[in-house]
Amino acid sequence: MSSPSDVESSPRPLPVPIVPGGKDAEPEEDKVCAVCGDRANGYHFHVMTCEGCKGFFRRSINKGVRFTCPFSRSCPVTKAKRRQCQACRLQKCLDVGMRKDMIMSEEALRLRRALRGQRRLEQPGEVTAEVTAEVTAKVTAEQRELIAVLMAAHQRTFDPSFSQFMHYWPAVRLYVPSLQPQSPTQPGVPSERPLSPRVACPDEDVLPDVFSMLPHFADLSTFMVRQVINFAKEIPAFRALPIEDQISLLKGSALEISQVQFNTVFNTESKSWECGPHCYTIKDAALAGFEQLYLEAVLKFHISLKKLGLHEVEYVLVQAMLLFSPDHAGITQWDVIDQFQEKIALTLKSYMDQQHPMPEGRFIYAKLLLLLTELQTLKVDSMRQMLHISDLSSMTPLLSEIIS
Repeated sequence: MSSPSDVESSPRPLPVPIVPGGKDAEPEEDKVCAVCGDRANGYHFHVMTCEGCKGFFRRSINKGVRFTCPFSRSCPVTKAKRRQCQACRLQKCLDVGMRKDMIMSEEALRLRRALRGQRRLEQPGEVTAEVTAEVTAKVTAEQRELIAVLMAAHQRTFDPSFSQFMHYWPAVRLYVPSLQPQSPTQPGVPSERPLSPRVACPDEDVLPDVFSMLPHFADLSTFMVRQVINFAKEIPAFRALPIEDQISLLKGSALEISQVQFNTVFNTESKSWECGPHCYTIKDAALAGFEQLYLEAVLKFHISLKKLGLHEVEYVLVQAMLLFSPDHAGITQWDVIDQFQEKIALTLKSYMDQQHPMPEGRFIYAKLLLLLTELQTLKVDSMRQMLHISDLSSMTPLLSEIIS
């Protein structure tokens, strides 16, 4: 990661500014944010700023929002008043020289955090590859405590047998029987027949243009989202956040976390999701109205993620990392959420190094990060398709709120 965009959060020592008169400033002199006057911690987007203004500028540009000043576009931007008018704060960011072209993409940020975490786990100085592997494989006591908290939250809220998925609309599938020559001793096969839910996965061809599975899928998605909400509420760091941030995190991550949970019951051989007494394929999703191109991308994602061979702890850490993403809309405690997500990412990297030794586990963490980037695209496509499915009356209130 040696692109110019690294200045977004530069790890380099700050250059000592030159003061009038030609004398160097004292190294211990506090740096001041050019936007709000708060204490700065480095150059961000070409300007000396604080962490708060750096995050505000990046989020505002990435999301493409247009703020409107309710007054005369001359609101004071100070440490105490910087949150009062976002329009004037963004304009001042631009006026002092913060550059839009230096903002890193979400994928680049994710990869940089991974590299930063790997560097922190390495000891300084020259060491052999064997010693480095041994160092990075250590999981600290603090990380073990974090794993214990997240695993307890997961085990109290996730139902891997789907035994609690009941009293919902039953799945209704319509199939065209396979066109095979009939044996003289066998009776004829009916041209069309409904099937009730069953454990064995169906292999018949599906009739198109029939949204018979939409109500069932809406209920299944709602069931999964409720589990995600309960999982989040069991995490102390989540409960400590303002309610507005809790809602933003859940709305932004619930569908992604549900996909990760679905992957734990995915069967790569049958290419199906074995949810206790229910079994689903992409043909069922087609009956709910999803496009084939999107479903093929979903299937490819689940096959790739399953092939990584993640342990249950790693699945849970991934879910927590998706939940505590500071890039969701409406976040106020950006720094707190960002730091906690980085702690989770470092814990995941340490655990993977310990559980997947070299050389097999050499690139597993990098592959996982790429798949999580792909998952973001799938989430956007999923929401877009759900919003355009004609029978929105089948959508539950909770699911409608998530995709709104």
